[in-house]
Formats: sequence, C-alpha cells, structure tokens
Amino acid sequence: MTLALSPAEARRIAIRAQGLGRPRPERVDAGHFRRNIDRLALHQIDSVNVVARAHYLPAFSRLGPYETALLNRDAWGRRSERRLFEYWAHEASLVPLDLWPALRWRMGRADRGEIGYDRLRLFATERRAEAMALLERIREDGPLAASDLGTGRTGWWEWSEPKRQLEWLFWAGHVTTKTRRRGFERVYDLPERVLPAAVADRPALPEDEAHRVLVERSARALGVATPGELRDYFRLTLPETRRAVEELVEAGVLVAAAVPGWPHAFLHRDAARPRRVAGAALLAPFDPLVWERARAERLFGFRYRIEIYVPAPLRQHGYYVLPFLFGDALVARVDLKSDRQNGRLLIHAVHWEPGAPDEAADALRVELGALARWLNLAEIAMPGA
Repeated sequence: MTLALSPAEARRIAIRAQGLGRPRPERVDAGHFRRNIDRLALHQIDSVNVVARAHYLPAFSRLGPYETALLNRDAWGRRSERRLFEYWAHEASLVPLDLWPALRWRMGRADRGEIGYDRLRLFATERRAEAMALLERIREDGPLAASDLGTGRTGWWEWSEPKRQLEWLFWAGHVTTKTRRRGFERVYDLPERVLPAAVADRPALPEDEAHRVLVERSARALGVATPGELRDYFRLTLPETRRAVEELVEAGVLVAAAVPGWPHAFLHRDAARPRRVAGAALLAPFDPLVWERARAERLFGFRYRIEIYVPAPLRQHGYYVLPFLFGDALVARVDLKSDRQNGRLLIHAVHWEPGAPDEAADALRVELGALARWLNLAEIAMPGA
C-alpha cells in the first residue's frame, strides 16, 4: 500500500516531527529538553560560535529560552547525570545514550581501519602501537586533551599527531568525551569512566539491527523522508539504508508514501499529520530541518547554502544566516552575530522571501527579542546603529 500525500501535508508532517509548529512550554525543564533531543536523535556540534554554539540552538528553536545548563549537565556532567554522548553520528554530534549500542558497529569499523579519514586509519594498522600507548597513558593517568600533550592550540581541522591519535581512539570507541574545556577543547577519557555502567557495558548491536534502529530513529525525526534523507541523518550507506527500510516496511514501522515532485518516500507510522502548524522559529544552519539542503528546497522551495567559507564579496545573504520559519514556510534569512563584548545582538541583514506575509515581521521581532534575552544580550542593533 502507498499513501498519497500532498506537498503541503508532507511539509506539515516534517515540521511537526521535528518538534516545531507547536506551542512552546512556559518554562523549560529537564523533561522538555530530554524529550526534544530524543525526538531529534542528535544535536550536531560545530565549532562556529557566531550567535551561539550550534548544539545549543535546536532546543531554543523548539522550546524557546532554556537553561543551557540542562544540555551541559546531560552532555558533560557527572557520570550518573549523563544522558548524551559525543560521537560521529550525522557529523560530530551529541547523541542520546540509548543509541550507544547502535553506533558501536561504526566504532568497530574504525578500529579495523575500514572507515575514517586516511591519516586516522593509519592508527588502526601500521601505527596502532602509538595510539595504544596513548590509550594506556589515559588509562593510567586519567583524562587528556591534545593541549596536555604539548601540541598547543589547534584549529577544528588543524590536527597535530597526538590529536589525530586521540581522534582515532575516539572514532574507534576506545575513548569518549569526558568534558569540554574553555575554547571548546575536547577532553578524552575511557567510556567506562565517563558513561553510566548500564550503557558502557552494553554490547554492540549486530550491524543489520543497528541500521534498522538508526533508520527508524531517522524516520521518526523526519516524519516523511526519501531513502537518501534517511541515509543522511546518521550517514549510513544507501545499501544499508535500503535493507533497513525494506525490513521496517515489512514490520509496519514505515509506510510507502507518494508525494508529487518527490522521489519515492516513506512515512513513519507514528508521524502526526496536522491540518496546520503555527508558531515561529529561527533555525541554525545545522538544524536537522534544513541541514539536508535538497530536502529543504523540496519541502519549502527554499534554496539554502551556508556562506561561511564564501569570500565576503561573493556572499548573497551573509556570513551566518538563520532561516526563519513562520507557520509552515521559511519566510526569511537573518544574518546575525552575538556581540558579546558590547551586549548586543547584531542584525546584519534580513532577506525576506517572496510572498512572506506582513505579520511575519512582527513574529520575527518577537523571536529576535527572545533570542537576545536567552543570550543575555541587552540590545538588538543594526551594525553602525
């Protein structure tokens, strides 16, 4: 059986599945935060801190102002408090603990040198002894960061040799992130010393089962999606995804869906099908509603590219541009920056989409005010104002 959906229905399903288009709580507590990240299955981590670090923004978009201590505690708090772990899921991500067994197959592949960047794979084979010696040092001496090894500060990808060893150990699951230091530097330790024992001791799921778990979580987070979009969420291969989709369809978890203008797609059986969605949200460039750019264009007719790496004279919309969701449409692109030194949220530009309703401007002002308050910025200003 194939379910027929209109593009508007598919769009509303996708928005609601992402926890958007619904009333926000008056006060955000730990339960709201944890249900939200369970729904999304991950928050992508990125080093850019123009407005706020990327992993903090998806919860703000969905819940409104919240205490970032909720995320910090779940991600980097005491062992007994942990609810999240860091790993390569979509990209570098914070992931709910229940998915640790479902990602251990990927750690096993990294340990065997089957995946990972070329310069990291060497530590799985010919340079393995070096990495194992560093692992033993962590085991004996405790948590380490790259800067503890005399490497100095490095950029996001400007990795020293000890940093590469640490990152291979991380890929392979020998270490995980204990905490983050000032400057967002990762501190590594053994999983059994960081994660609750009930999690760290759980065996890896068989690969086929793990792929089904990850595709099901992707489908739940997306609502309705193509196989390519289901693949992208946890960066599986298409053959892995297709097998998992076939098995989930047979189990009744996924339902084939036909959407005009889409490739063949699948609806999660639990996806809500709202008649309308309301509300407004600024979305980070790495928000799961828009990170798959072809999907954003298919859902919203919105061609979105992040222009951080584009030379300034060639940028169309700005350096760090947040799409603005109003109802069931992306109606604007807002180029923002947190001027923390002067306590200002800088609005470099607002680019409205054709046909954006007049009332969206008031909604954007409200959302910018909420964002500024959340960031403890006292003023909203245009540069030069």
